[in-house]
Amino acid sequence: MLCVAGPASAQRQSAQEQRKQQTAQIPVCAKPLGTISVIEPDDAVNWWTGQQLPAPSKLIKVFVNKSRCFTLVDRGAGMAAAQAERALASEGDLRRGSNIGKGQIKAADYVMVPDLVSTNSNAGGNAIGGLIGGLVGGNAGALIGGLNFKKKTADVVLTITDVRSSEQVAMAEGSAKKTDIGWGASGGLFSGGGFGAAGAGGYANTEIGQVITLAYLQAYTDIIAQLGGLPESASEANVTQALRVTRPARLLANSKGTGKAVRELDPGMLLYPTGEKDGQMWEVEDELGNKGWVNSTMTELAK
Repeated sequence: MLCVAGPASAQRQSAQEQRKQQTAQIPVCAKPLGTISVIEPDDAVNWWTGQQLPAPSKLIKVFVNKSRCFTLVDRGAGMAAAQAERALASEGDLRRGSNIGKGQIKAADYVMVPDLVSTNSNAGGNAIGGLIGGLVGGNAGALIGGLNFKKKTADVVLTITDVRSSEQVAMAEGSAKKTDIGWGASGGLFSGGGFGAAGAGGYANTEIGQVITLAYLQAYTDIIAQLGGLPESASEANVTQALRVTRPARLLANSKGTGKAVRELDPGMLLYPTGEKDGQMWEVEDELGNKGWVNSTMTELAK
């Protein structure tokens, strides 16, 4: 059967629809890209409270859990409760064998921050667009940053920072409007109990919530695509943690300790491991660039 191509405009529309359909579905990863915590921006204004919505971090956590692209670590209420248990353990109030103590908390490799795109050229970079962000009801709250509550549009941004290097390794923007809601509904995005169980039900149950969800989901989908080149182990890929000299020592020319010492080392000095080891001897560099070997028992990890 002969297939006749339609007009170019129809093909473009089809491509746009296909993208919308894809971005209305939470991406799924074959394996985690690392551990991540999700927090609000430092300058965040609680615009969501006036719309009876939970914090957007709860929405992003739904994406993270369903996508299996990261192992989520809690740095909010769950962490506070865990710290309270640890305080009980340190005071000797827990039963013997509870196995709660130091060195058990899993580190976050990355931090993800959900924010709004500023749309006000006079806002001076402020995410609330120069408005009183807490007043999101009535005419005063028709516009806040990248949100238009009256027209039901949202422009958002997600950023990911490497906690070891502080490098911002990815950033993605997302936008959605009221007419896009159908794509999320047809894909089953808002059905099921995933949002409600995570305390983010308002995003599935209101029009503005669904628009914000689709905008953040578009950004999340794009940011996962960007992160495809991340190392399998963020810990191993980063620079090794610095060492602090704990007592007088010598920086030696080789791991056998033969020959003249490169220099004397005083307590408190910082050394930077190169990764080379020979038993207890570690190759390091000092802050002046001198390279040599030091007995690791003379050092501790710098905090």
